[in-house]
Amino acid sequence: MSSTTSIRTGLSADDIKQAFRDNLICGMGRLEATATKHDLYVALALTVRDRVFQRSVKSMESYGGADARRVAYLSAEFLLGPHLANNLLNLGITEAAREAMRGLGYDLDEILVQEEEPGLGNGGLGRLAACYMDSLASVEVPALGYGIRYEFGIFDQAIRDGWQCEITDKWLRHGNPWEIARSEINFEVKFGGRTEHFTDEQGGLRVRWTPETVVKGVAYDTPIAGYRVATCNTLRLWKAEAVESFDFAAFNQSDYDRAVEDKVASETITKVLYPNDEAHRGKVLRLQQQFFFSSCSLQDMLRIHALLGGTPATFHEKWAVQLNDTHPAVAVAELMRLLVDEHALGWDEAWAVSRATFAYTNHTLLPEALEKWTVDLFGTLLPRHLEIVFEINRRFLDEVRAAFPGDDARLARLSLIDESGPRYVRMANLASVGSHTINGVAQLHSELLKQTVLRDFAELWPDKFCNVTNGVTPRRFVAVSNPGLTQLITARIGDGWLKDPRQLRQLEPFADNAEFQQQWRDVKLANKRRFAALIAERTGITVAPESLFDVLVKRIHEYKRQHLQVLHILSLYLRLKRDPQADVPARTFIFGGKAAPGYFLAKRIIKLITATGDLVNNDPAVRDRLKVVFFPDFNVTNANFIYPAANLSEQISTAGKEASGTGNMKFSLNGALTIGTLDGANVEIREEVGAENFFLFGLTAAEVAEVKARGHRPRDHYEQNAALREVIDIIASGALAGGDTELFRPIVENLLDHDPFLLFADYQAYIEAQACVSALWADQRAWTRQSILNTARMGKFSSDRSIRDYCESVWKVQPAAIATA
Repeated sequence: MSSTTSIRTGLSADDIKQAFRDNLICGMGRLEATATKHDLYVALALTVRDRVFQRSVKSMESYGGADARRVAYLSAEFLLGPHLANNLLNLGITEAAREAMRGLGYDLDEILVQEEEPGLGNGGLGRLAACYMDSLASVEVPALGYGIRYEFGIFDQAIRDGWQCEITDKWLRHGNPWEIARSEINFEVKFGGRTEHFTDEQGGLRVRWTPETVVKGVAYDTPIAGYRVATCNTLRLWKAEAVESFDFAAFNQSDYDRAVEDKVASETITKVLYPNDEAHRGKVLRLQQQFFFSSCSLQDMLRIHALLGGTPATFHEKWAVQLNDTHPAVAVAELMRLLVDEHALGWDEAWAVSRATFAYTNHTLLPEALEKWTVDLFGTLLPRHLEIVFEINRRFLDEVRAAFPGDDARLARLSLIDESGPRYVRMANLASVGSHTINGVAQLHSELLKQTVLRDFAELWPDKFCNVTNGVTPRRFVAVSNPGLTQLITARIGDGWLKDPRQLRQLEPFADNAEFQQQWRDVKLANKRRFAALIAERTGITVAPESLFDVLVKRIHEYKRQHLQVLHILSLYLRLKRDPQADVPARTFIFGGKAAPGYFLAKRIIKLITATGDLVNNDPAVRDRLKVVFFPDFNVTNANFIYPAANLSEQISTAGKEASGTGNMKFSLNGALTIGTLDGANVEIREEVGAENFFLFGLTAAEVAEVKARGHRPRDHYEQNAALREVIDIIASGALAGGDTELFRPIVENLLDHDPFLLFADYQAYIEAQACVSALWADQRAWTRQSILNTARMGKFSSDRSIRDYCESVWKVQPAAIATA
């Protein structure tokens, strides 16, 4: 019989089986005979969690005794995806768990689908953070992730009458077996009030902040296990609570609402992911969220640092803090407050510590996406921090004046305060000034960053800038989501590629092997059949798995140009209507992605896609040749079906607008060919896979800038290109809207009068590139060869490589392997 220790931590099928039953019966109080599928999931999750937390505790113990620098990854989003399958893989016990469940009469796959996905991110930013947490553990780097435990995550998306509907994401309604509440780890976070300047007993100038409100941040820990290593790091998410959750005095006076008023107000801070910030109250709440998690995280790091014998003056020697975009940028001012006001360091010493601690990742080239807060809002909510920002800015602008005397325009651009109209605090400028390193997330993005939105900073501090190209974990996005492909690859080259994806290059000799090509096609077809069944279940649309699956899934945004694909679909539709014998191979166009609730045009683009689908799918003349699907609620769980099934990956954003993209990497890893512009990481993907294995079209970033500079005239393209004119006219005519010419007028007029993302300029090149796609698809041997080479040459785009780059170029951190038991 297994020992108690092995039942809780053993990795054999027998140990897992016994632990599962113990958790179901003793831990949950369930009868096996009446247990629901969700009960079975929780019992297995708790069983796996025991094994993960054993490694977590050992990692914490090891880090405590080591003289190692630790990474803190601050991100407002962590789009983790389901935990169970990923943890089974990383522990190396997927098959043992399958055998254990089979022995009890259960199907592991049926249990896996019961997991509720934590919707703690909007898209690429949060998914990147999740990949990096996986890789930090797998590369054995001591790390803590810090974020917010949103009660309600990114909305669930439904499509009703062709429109996006937002549904509350109640991901915690059944609890979360992967997290442990650390009620003993809590910190007070202050808001509002006033500051008082005074002289202390030593004659030093000090500041006392008397807040209007105080909330408490409580830690919730989720273990993040590395792949086949003993390292297990922690993701620590903060929940807001009231300092006193119940006012007995108010209750005793029968004022029941006031008795819980503080509790309700405090918990609002972490209630929902990224509130709609169009209204003033939404802006207040968003800034509260950003400061709340930044403050809790820094206080926690200082606590850990003190426990390990450190002093505030040596904080930077033990902590490398990465700001994932500008959401945690207020941490720069908060660390200064903590060091100066709470720990009595002098300003110069505190600033040296702070700048040596932080590094900043920029994720956008869109000036309007760089966060800024009105000085009034910032000062009302964070009065002490506004004083600190002003002081940082005063000293910084003195440095700028010394470097560029007499250049007042440069001073105005670099200032942390935008004074061109109503005054704003520029968070990207604060992050740039307060960090020792600034990185972009693809080679092109990093270069454009230095030429555009952060040009003045690059001219002031050229050595501060570097590039770390994004990456994705092949464990989740191939091994977990595409087991058929994983087995095929592993059968040929072994499983070392999951640890070192550069080994995928060993597939290249098989690219022309007829037997391997057929196996490759069989795996892809099986994945397409699996996805086709899900499409039918979720949308009612029947698609042919043998057709070319042409996929565009990502956040809905004008610059990502989902509507350019719609123009292509309508051009094919009109061509087939004119000539039913036209050489147009069967294609299934699959869209997915969420539009921000307040983004009018993005939501109208979704309606345009579904209306195009209604037209095409219901026309007997073309419906066997073309199908259009909008697959609702794109998230990590659904991505497990989408990426493995894709034949063609649409990466068609306007050149110079996408920072990197990671969906492009996931598609290519799974053998999809890419049609795309030279934007973001597309540039590097094309370099790696070979130009001949990539369908390139469109203006370059430099050409886009040139067109904009001389004045883009979209109506000229409309008038000179008959095919484009025909497509736009059918949309304008109301043919997609039951004769309603108003429904899509905003899209049509936006394109004809402005076309800010140059769809018309790139239209003809896109149509010609799509013709090349169709031609290659007709030669399945040639298509399969290119598909294999895409996968084989994607090793560079592993998030493990990205983390190693950060360790070397940014954090100066060394891996610290944890000894196995």
